[in-house]
Amino acid sequence: MKRRYPISVQKALKKLGADLRMARKRRPIKAATMAERMGVSAPTLRKIENGDPTVQLGHLAQALFVLQMLDGLSDLAATENDEIGLMLEEERLPQRVRY
Repeated sequence: MKRRYPISVQKALKKLGADLRMARKRRPIKAATMAERMGVSAPTLRKIENGDPTVQLGHLAQALFVLQMLDGLSDLAATENDEIGLMLEEERLPQRVRY
């Protein structure tokens, strides 16, 4: 049975793949060269650039590394940018403190 992903996830991955493809073409790096530098097969690179959700996170990070775009990956899920998490954390704080 094929796993289904939410439409918003599918759209985000498609955009990410398209952005990576555009970044590769701007450099200009051929797909075969990019795949070789990443240490993956051409079909795997094609999956990344098509936004396939089954691609390994390590392969995605490798693509960003080859394109010299890895800096933003470490901030992607930074806790200080997690507005919902911070809001929920504040709600759990005690309303008063006994001494």
